[in-house]
Amino acid sequence: MRPSARIREDIAAAKLRDPAARSSIELALLYPGLHAIWAHRVWHALWVRGFRFAARAGSQVTRWMTGIEIHPGATIGRRFFIDHGMGVVIGETAEVGDDVMLYHGVTLGGRQREGGKRHPTLGDRVAVGAGAKVLGPITIGSDTVIGANAVVTRDAPADSILVGVPAKPRTRREGIDTRALLTAPEYII
Repeated sequence: MRPSARIREDIAAAKLRDPAARSSIELALLYPGLHAIWAHRVWHALWVRGFRFAARAGSQVTRWMTGIEIHPGATIGRRFFIDHGMGVVIGETAEVGDDVMLYHGVTLGGRQREGGKRHPTLGDRVAVGAGAKVLGPITIGSDTVIGANAVVTRDAPADSILVGVPAKPRTRREGIDTRALLTAPEYII
C-alpha cells in the first residue's frame, strides 16, 4: 500500500472513532496520535533494516514532540488510532493488530528483564481505555475491550471485557455488542 493511501486510511479511521474530529486537515495537522504512528512507521522501517540507533533516536524525538512513546521495534497493524495520546507507552516486543484503539495513558509494557518477548500482543479490533496497563508477554484476543485504569497481566480470550485491578473478565449484559465501541463513540463501559 502506498504511503499516501495509508495516511488517508489512518485519517478515515480517526474520523470514525473520534466524534470531535471535524475535518481531515484538522486530523492531519493537530492529532498527535496520528503523528506518532506515522513517525513510528519510519522508525520501524529503520529498526528492521538494522539502523537501531537512528531508529531509537528518531522515536525519542517523536516522544518529545507528541508525548507518545512507541519503541521502533514494536509491530503495529493498520488503522491504529491513539485518542489524545499523552502518556501512551508501547514497548519493543509489543504486537498490535488492525483497527486497535488506545486512549491516553495506556501502557503496553513488560514485567521482566530477560530477553525475548516481554510485551503484550493485542488482537484485531481491541479497545484499551484511558490509563490501562497491559503488562507482560500476554495475548489479548480480538474484539476485546479493556476498561479504563484496568491492570491486565493474564491472557484474555477473544470478545472479552476486562476491568479492575487486577483485571478480570466482566459478564456481558444481554444485547450489548462491545465491538460497537470502535464504531460508536457514545458506547460507554
